[in-house]
Amino acid sequence: MKIKEVIDALERFAPLPLQEDWDNAGLQIGLTAAEASGALLCLDVNENIVDEAIEKGLNMIVAHHPLIFRGLKQIVAADTVQRAVMKAIKHDIVVVAMHTNMDNARGGVNFKIAEKLGLENVDFFARKKVGDIEGGSGVVGMLPASVAADDFIVKVKQAFGVECAMCNELLRRPVRKVAICGGGGDFLLPQAIALGADAFITGEMHYHQYFGHEQEIQICVIGHYQSEQYTSEVFSDILAKECPTLHTEIAETVTNPIYYY
Repeated sequence: MKIKEVIDALERFAPLPLQEDWDNAGLQIGLTAAEASGALLCLDVNENIVDEAIEKGLNMIVAHHPLIFRGLKQIVAADTVQRAVMKAIKHDIVVVAMHTNMDNARGGVNFKIAEKLGLENVDFFARKKVGDIEGGSGVVGMLPASVAADDFIVKVKQAFGVECAMCNELLRRPVRKVAICGGGGDFLLPQAIALGADAFITGEMHYHQYFGHEQEIQICVIGHYQSEQYTSEVFSDILAKECPTLHTEIAETVTNPIYYY
């Protein structure tokens, strides 16, 4: 299978026009006419991820976050991005990013988060449409049954393997309707409130946005990496269906740069 065929399959699922205008999703490094020996699926690309691809004999990396986000004015090994770019080029490894197009795609990142929480009737909110392509920056769904706010937070922590979550005060009513935006999703908090969600889950939120929503909505912030850690499973599912002969592996390298002590 050609690398181009793999990229085409990913972009059929999450078309590039769905990405935000500030993003840099799509092909980042390499030539697509080569045969794909296999794909390493990951959240971020760094030198260790490239090393893992080399060690496993995989000539393609499919990441959520772009390696090349802001333009490079030189490639001289001056920082981690440049070193990863140089290593990928040296070893003929193609790097592809499926970022906000995968965030905004039906069945994408936010739908996977909802699946991990067992939500039902999941659909977009904050919808967007590009031509005839429909997407959305967040999703909303229903828990099978209402739960107390503290039990809900425990459920979220268990589903995402986090030891703590940053929340506002506990809601004194049951939680059932849940809005989600993985990564840095605090911009959607007002829309989550407007649609009547009992809780809002995201990866990052600015300090001042926690104020003023006491007993309005249960905020639950679990970390950027943690919220999007299952994105590789989305890639795996797509490629298993669309490119069944392609060898894929979910990266073993943990790329979260934040440590909790």
